[in-house]
Amino acid sequence: MPLHPVLFVSHGAPDLLLHPGRTGALWAELGQTLPRPRAILAVSAHWGSSRPVVSATPKPETLHDFSGFPAALYQQRHEAPGAPDLAPRVQDLLSSAGLPIDIDHRRGLDHGAWVPLQLLYPAADIPVTQLSLQPAAGPEWHLRLGEALAPLRQEGVLILASGAITHNFGWLSWSADAPPYGPAREFSDWVAARITAGERHALLDYRRLAPHGSSAHPTEEHLHPLFVALGAGKNQTPRRYTPEFIYGGLAMDVYLWDTAHDEANQQVS
Repeated sequence: MPLHPVLFVSHGAPDLLLHPGRTGALWAELGQTLPRPRAILAVSAHWGSSRPVVSATPKPETLHDFSGFPAALYQQRHEAPGAPDLAPRVQDLLSSAGLPIDIDHRRGLDHGAWVPLQLLYPAADIPVTQLSLQPAAGPEWHLRLGEALAPLRQEGVLILASGAITHNFGWLSWSADAPPYGPAREFSDWVAARITAGERHALLDYRRLAPHGSSAHPTEEHLHPLFVALGAGKNQTPRRYTPEFIYGGLAMDVYLWDTAHDEANQQVS
């Protein structure tokens, strides 16, 4: 079976569903053009635990884990079936890599998972489950996590890593037409250049080496999904979809690790 894609999305604010813009249109297009997965493993910045936990919930609840947004957002539901059969496979892969893991039989979908899924797969007919991140661990740990998950790509599973390229609320202007904030653009472009060049060591040390590295992420959990995706997409160069900037400071980069993209690059060269 060909390798299934790995997708990283910057999920932005939850109200993106009410104002999809170019990012929402891109997600919808990707949902229509990517190979249809048999299941989805979502790795979201909004589920953290001290050690990895994978959900085996048959019918995951839509978690409205945010506050202060319009009432219409709380009516949104992504009622996809769970993928409880995927949980033991994830457990086996991580255990074989020496990574401890537990199974949770009740966890629902947080907004880092269901907001992009609602636009990627609005029919909500693809089984989905989640794997937690470890906020106290660093980028290298999450790279290892992604590498351990890579065999799922041969099994028709879409690994959806959902976080943010920039995540500093102090950088935001709550105006819908705010121009891109300069440091957010600089950091976003630095990350893109390092990914394209395959400079993993620089990415792992982004807080020291990147322009505005620690400011772009006062806490690291929203960049950890990118490292999971990098690990799962090992030996492939992803396609970057140039972002729009929501509220000025949220860089909405999307990265796709895809065999078809690799083959197109080879034909061009």
